[in-house]
Amino acid sequence: MILYSGTSQQFIQDASLNQIAGKLQNAFFNYFQYNPSLAEVNSWKNSLRAVSLTFIQAGLNDHGVILEYQLPMNSLRIDCLICGKDFQKKDNAVLIELKQWDKCEACAEENEVVTFVGGRQREILHPSVQVGRYKMYLEDTSTAFNEGPNTITLNACSYLHNYEYNPDDIIFAPKFDESLKNYRLFTADDTEKLGEVISP
Repeated sequence: MILYSGTSQQFIQDASLNQIAGKLQNAFFNYFQYNPSLAEVNSWKNSLRAVSLTFIQAGLNDHGVILEYQLPMNSLRIDCLICGKDFQKKDNAVLIELKQWDKCEACAEENEVVTFVGGRQREILHPSVQVGRYKMYLEDTSTAFNEGPNTITLNACSYLHNYEYNPDDIIFAPKFDESLKNYRLFTADDTEKLGEVISP
C-alpha cells in the first residue's frame, strides 16, 4: 500500500500549494475506509513541508517520491522514500523517517527514548533504530535490493525538523552510537547536511 507516489517536482508543488496532506488523507480513506487522525494529518502538513524545502535546496528535480509506503506483510509504514540515481548513475533509494519531536528524555530500555506522542509521554524507539529496522525489513522482503545485476542501493536516515541540535542531548547518547553511525539523524540545524545525503 502506497498513499502517494510522484516525481520530486510534483511533490514539491503539492507541498508548496498545501495540497499534499489532502491527497494523503483522501488516499488513506479510499484504502482504509475511515479517516486518519487529525494528529496524523497535521504531521503530514508540517513534516512534508519541511522535507519539500530540503528537496528544493538539494536540487531534486528528477527523482521519484513515495509517501506512506506500507511494508510488505506488515502494518508499519515508511514516511518517505526517495528513488533515483546517485552520483555514479546507479539506482539508489533513501528512506527518511520523519518526526515532529522537539525534545525527548532518557529511557531505561536499550533502544528507546521517552517523548510526548499521542497526548502523553511514551517510550518510543529511537528514530535511527526505527528507520534501521525498516531498511533491514525492506531488504529482507524485496529482491530489488539484494538480487540481480542492477540491485538498488538502499540507505536510511531520520529527520527531526523541529529538534534543535545539542551534542549532549539524550537522543545522541552513547548507547545509540551504532545506530546513529549506520542511520544518521538530522535535526532542524542539519537541513543542508540532509540535502547532501539525498542529493544526486
